[in-house]
Amino acid sequence: MSLVDHLTARIQTDGPMSVADYMGDCLLHPQYGYYTTRDPLGAQGDFTTAPEISQMFGELLGLALAQSWLDQGSPAPFTLAELGPGRGTLMADLLRATRGVPGFHAAMQIRLIEASPALRAAQAKALESYAPEWLENVTDLPDQPLFLIANEFFDALPIRQFLREGGGWSEKRIGLKDGALSFGRTPPAPRPALDHRLADTRDGDLVELCEPAGPVTAAIATRIASHGGAALIVDYGDWRALGDTLQALRAHEPAGPLQTPGEADLTAHVDFEVLAMAAKTNGCAFTRLTPQGVFLERLGITDRARALAAPLQGEGLETLIAAHRRLTHPEEMGNLFKVLGLYPSQAAPPPGLNT
Repeated sequence: MSLVDHLTARIQTDGPMSVADYMGDCLLHPQYGYYTTRDPLGAQGDFTTAPEISQMFGELLGLALAQSWLDQGSPAPFTLAELGPGRGTLMADLLRATRGVPGFHAAMQIRLIEASPALRAAQAKALESYAPEWLENVTDLPDQPLFLIANEFFDALPIRQFLREGGGWSEKRIGLKDGALSFGRTPPAPRPALDHRLADTRDGDLVELCEPAGPVTAAIATRIASHGGAALIVDYGDWRALGDTLQALRAHEPAGPLQTPGEADLTAHVDFEVLAMAAKTNGCAFTRLTPQGVFLERLGITDRARALAAPLQGEGLETLIAAHRRLTHPEEMGNLFKVLGLYPSQAAPPPGLNT
């Protein structure tokens, strides 16, 4: 049996499924899910994230969090958390960069939120000297100061897709046509969760709704508002979602979302407004949404690149220059990826971000 067989049987039994249910099965099905069956990162995988491009990314984010920790009086103990830590590369770079921050390592308790058994194994190897703890959900994080990073985590949360029809919304769903997976639509109906989008959309516009994003952010914000801390959320997207952004990536090339279920990464652009409003509702302040390139330049990535370049020549130097460009240039990741910071209302925002 394959994931296609499972999806087909599910649709034949229950009828067409939402895009969110489809994404959930494709990414996290216990037997056939994309994240549960492989390490998707790097040249041999399907995509490459910023920490895999250069050590500079994790180093600078780590130092920004450490500065927030110092600014808030160096609370101890505190939780140092990462959502969706990949191979553990970002956390390893963060920990190396913060080794010289007085008291930081002695006070930290590392906690990782990861659903993939394959990636948990990679994280355990990368971080074996730090004894991290793995948790199933953000709601399992303890009630203490929380300093957290989420890089390309929210884009993998399942979305539902709705098309505007008059004052109602028709949901895109996935059914069967001639035995193959195919998109269809429900009859239009009112959707109270999308009432606020009636003012900025027209007939035919598509809006995506990521229902888990708000509760995940709320759990983070509640801890930061109550106990102190900061969160750096880095992902691709914008302040408000509009249009179809569901995409599949396989072997570093775009693929059709329905073509190879369980064999390709499925993601969608993040609606940062949802995250910011969830933070605000739960008593947490948030920063202005900032392009990744601007954020990294404010943190000193060019100076760091020059320092790393000093002993290099030839291919090593060219690789470093290419990594700097890919992370910061507007035509690469610099503008597509955005950074949102969360922090206690009485504290200073994290370095590199403005209110």
